[in-house]
Amino acid sequence: MPKITELLFDCDNTLVLSEELAFEACAELANEMLEKHGVSDRYTGEGLIEDFVGQNFRGIVTSLEKKYSLSMSDEEREGYVKKEEDKVIATLEKKAQPCIGVMQELSKLAEKRQYGLAVVSSSALRRVKASIKKVDQERYFPVDHIFSAATSLQKPTTKPDPAIYLHALKVIGKKADECVAIEDSKSGATSAYRAGIHVVGYVGSYNGEKKQNEMKQVLSDAGCKVIMTDWSEFTKCLDIIEKS
Repeated sequence: MPKITELLFDCDNTLVLSEELAFEACAELANEMLEKHGVSDRYTGEGLIEDFVGQNFRGIVTSLEKKYSLSMSDEEREGYVKKEEDKVIATLEKKAQPCIGVMQELSKLAEKRQYGLAVVSSSALRRVKASIKKVDQERYFPVDHIFSAATSLQKPTTKPDPAIYLHALKVIGKKADECVAIEDSKSGATSAYRAGIHVVGYVGSYNGEKKQNEMKQVLSDAGCKVIMTDWSEFTKCLDIIEKS
């Protein structure tokens, strides 16, 4: 197996505890959209996470359009996407925190300089950069190695589409089997796996042992080679992949 030379980190709830904060804002806008189109169903942030974790807001809007047979113009859709981005960024700049234990691992990786480090997210680039800046992680990632499925591609998409990972590989100049992705969601793990990348699953941001165990199986089924509950396990997980 080729030597691992690059680590590709998902952002939301892998590097930064941002999903709950972001989905609360998303729920407000999703409910506004549903009300405008005469749909009586309403979402909480938790409900959106359950149904759409790993997708960006554009993907959520598209899913809701299909689910409720909504008829929206491109202008209306883009209006909601822009409002969501502004609303979520404002919240993250106030409240975002790093995932437990990740700062220590990033510090060790930066000190050893054994691997290149990149961020590969579904979320809008402005949001990703705001998140990692708020928690003092931007120093670990080259500015041109932060990738967004919503922003970095000619045609915006969302995970589980592998397009953003394939784009990241091309820009960084790496082959898939030289890389390891770290993902916390089914859609994210599926995206990396479809791109041919080794995947470490992370369940530490999920609340409670029952949910974490459930997600371990979900991530394993999505193609993750190893699963970690805490960032302190990362070195061991990486070692398992490198020796496989």
